[in-house]
Amino acid sequence: MKLDAILQPVSLAEMAGEARRLDAMGFDGVWSFETCRDPFLPLLQVALASRRLSFGPNIAVAFARSPFSMAMTAWDLHRESGGRLILGLGTQVRAHVERRFSMPFDRPAARITDYVRCMRAIWETFQTGARPDYEGPFYRFQLINDFFNPGPIDQPPIPVYIAGVNPRMAKAAGAVADGFCVHVMHSPAYLREIIRPAIEEGARTGGRSAGDITLSAMLFVVRGDTPARRAESEKALRRQIAFYASTPSYRGFLEYHGHGATGERLSALMRQRKLEEMPALIGDDLLAAVAVSEADGDIAEQIRTRYDDHLVQRVCLYEPVPADADIEQWRQFTMRVKER
Repeated sequence: MKLDAILQPVSLAEMAGEARRLDAMGFDGVWSFETCRDPFLPLLQVALASRRLSFGPNIAVAFARSPFSMAMTAWDLHRESGGRLILGLGTQVRAHVERRFSMPFDRPAARITDYVRCMRAIWETFQTGARPDYEGPFYRFQLINDFFNPGPIDQPPIPVYIAGVNPRMAKAAGAVADGFCVHVMHSPAYLREIIRPAIEEGARTGGRSAGDITLSAMLFVVRGDTPARRAESEKALRRQIAFYASTPSYRGFLEYHGHGATGERLSALMRQRKLEEMPALIGDDLLAAVAVSEADGDIAEQIRTRYDDHLVQRVCLYEPVPADADIEQWRQFTMRVKER
């Protein structure tokens, strides 16, 4: 199992140092987010500063960009890094795609499937000079000339991961992707009983092997060496879980754990902007389903136990490594997580 980290929200000028720091701690890869900044600009700094770390967006909003635009950015990063990019794509939700990005959103699982196929057709033309000849239900690639073709690279194909929380998107990942970005709102049981079967079904329909698809999971951690510090950490996590759980996209996960009514109440509170009332609805059982805690012992051992039986192949801590963290202590931690 590989252990990844998310990048600190430092300036672009400081990002090279952040990459070298996480590299020295023994992390296998780093991820950026598409929240309040572009997800790709920090990754160029990572590509240039490190020679070992894999890296990628977790996630970049696919529908905010055309397949050709995404293909070009990914091609550049993969080439400059010597083949270390992992392209994590997500669909976002209708309101943000249509009203924030001003782009079309319909049948998201079918659309992201077509998006990935179109992007791979573009990469095939970059690599081999093949005549553009892709036309899908949503996207097409039928025109290029040498002036716009960056040409081949001597690297393995770019792995594409699709993010999701529900079976339909997991099935899409099984059909066309190299990996599935498991949302932090998950439990091991939900992965075993809901997500992995959906990936396997998608792989069968695409004539592929589910064993070739990497699962990369985000994980909440309750931090603190005293009860008071853990209580503060739990408070912050309950706020974050409540925010996610208020979105209908996560209703299936909540229903699986018997919290469908909680999701409806959280949605209502979000519409009423009663944000301060939301964390109290996140009970201890739901917190325990999605997080590990220092109150329960060594975090490295808990991660290995939580994801036994090769349930996932990559794990990423949801919060950045603190800026003042001791490099050697974290190096020992990453080694314990990855030891067999």
